[in-house]
Amino acid sequence: MLACVTMKTLHHAKCFQRLTIFGSVRALHKDNRRATPQNFSNYESMKQDFKLEIPEYFNFAKDVLDQWTNMEKAGKKPSNPAFWWINGKGEEVRWSFEELGSLSRKFANILSEACSLQRGDRVILILPRVPEWWLANVACLRTGTVLIPGTTQLTQKDILYRLQSSKANCIITNDVLAPAVDAIAPKCENLHSKLIVSENSREGWGNLKEMMKDASDSHTCVKTKHNEIMAMFFTSGTSGYPKMTAHTHSSCGLGLSVNGRFWLDLTPSDVMWNTSDTGWAKSAWSSVFSPWIQGACVFAHHLPRFEPTSVLQTLSKYPITVFCSAATVYRMLVQNDMASYKFKSLKHCVSAGEPITPDVTEKWRNKTGLDIYEGYGQTETVLICGNFKGMKIKPGSMGKPSPAFDVKIVDVNGNVLPPGQEGDIGIQVLPNRPFGLFAHYVDDPSKTASTLRGNFYITGDRGYMDEDGYFWFVARSDDIILSSGYRIGPFEVENALNEHPSVAESAVVSSPDPIRGEVVKAFIVLNPDYKSHDQEQLIKEIQEHVKKSTAPYKYPRKVEFIQELPKTISGKTKRNELRKKEWKTI
Repeated sequence: MLACVTMKTLHHAKCFQRLTIFGSVRALHKDNRRATPQNFSNYESMKQDFKLEIPEYFNFAKDVLDQWTNMEKAGKKPSNPAFWWINGKGEEVRWSFEELGSLSRKFANILSEACSLQRGDRVILILPRVPEWWLANVACLRTGTVLIPGTTQLTQKDILYRLQSSKANCIITNDVLAPAVDAIAPKCENLHSKLIVSENSREGWGNLKEMMKDASDSHTCVKTKHNEIMAMFFTSGTSGYPKMTAHTHSSCGLGLSVNGRFWLDLTPSDVMWNTSDTGWAKSAWSSVFSPWIQGACVFAHHLPRFEPTSVLQTLSKYPITVFCSAATVYRMLVQNDMASYKFKSLKHCVSAGEPITPDVTEKWRNKTGLDIYEGYGQTETVLICGNFKGMKIKPGSMGKPSPAFDVKIVDVNGNVLPPGQEGDIGIQVLPNRPFGLFAHYVDDPSKTASTLRGNFYITGDRGYMDEDGYFWFVARSDDIILSSGYRIGPFEVENALNEHPSVAESAVVSSPDPIRGEVVKAFIVLNPDYKSHDQEQLIKEIQEHVKKSTAPYKYPRKVEFIQELPKTISGKTKRNELRKKEWKTI
């Protein structure tokens, strides 16, 4: 018997019970479109009754996943798979929790033995939506190594920055990015292990598919304290390169129970499809922790390119009950003729990552009969606010505070503002810091300290609360651009722009777009030698330059040449003024 599966201590049982409280379990694939919650009675009781004790030791693989394996073996769980993957080419993978456990233990042994990784070592994971991405997540949990995910759109320069700043000891990627890693590896002194997911061998790399064949599935899960660092997520800022946001075993593994139980309202009979890119924290939210806390099936579709018709066909063909995607995806879906698609199993739709407009939610409801429940959170947090089943949905609102946090609108001095008054969205962290909050920004104590104001963690977003307790997003105070679900910091784009010989100065802001919600717009002051050049051709050259210098999704889809940038007396660019100019007609 496997030690990691068969440990049934009182601690594990209690921890599992605290996490997995849900209502009556429905038969798999039952067509039930009621907006009645499965795991709670109403918002008020959910908020009032929610309590979650934090144990001294906690590991999601041992205390949750392996407990679902035990439930599965005892016949106390529906026959839903734990993981269900398709790729549009007829290939399909289904794993039970037992199979997920066995395969992830094999992977864990590869990390510990072949890669010689120790507890606390850092692992960068850059893979598309392939099954190995999920195995890597669980293997890192089992070994106590720190997972650092990255999007496959990263360039060589992006990867170098992440390897050097994180001091990563291992990288896991595929054929596409391996050459870029090899080109920069000599500059990364901490990197000593490279694993590739490929059908072909590559010199200097361990071939994961081949290694899995010979690896043992006997592995003892490490005993991690709840406050040990579990993962680091890179997030973009406005005044520097991406910063590393550190999360603990409890902030994600326990904190995201709020998302799974209440916002997603999942049970072991559900099949959950989240379309987020594997490089973002949202994948940890809704493709790993939230569904598996509730024993639900994680569904994944490896779409190399986003195609609305493929999404609609998948929702029609497969018994997906809960669907999560960015507002941009819903916006693209409702532009299609959906009359021929029947979503027989779908009963709950949620959105996060960027504000969703009332017109999109209305069109989706008219076409599907289902509401979209918007949620609001950050890389640094679990769900902050959300629209929950049983609540009245106010179109355009991000709902009410989640049970995890005491959310307020505060002024510049940290004083709580009354309803209707705009201010900064804050989370109370004193005298008791909530467990669903990040630990710190890695190697940046001043940045970590700057997020605190009085008794509150300041999200960096502006908003207000109405008389009914609903929160409304107004603007981002840190200039972050949200385009098609991606968070883009202007600093990185401006750096890339300024490397082009034609650019004297640049400023990047968000600009409204009917499809993506907003896109990157660059205001550029040209060097004198380029002012007589063909402007259309120059725009194309600059756009191509940015695509090659940084991740392609960051390139400015709009470019405007101006004589000078608006600046403060101290010489800082007034991006807010440019942004207001872009949005004034909306």
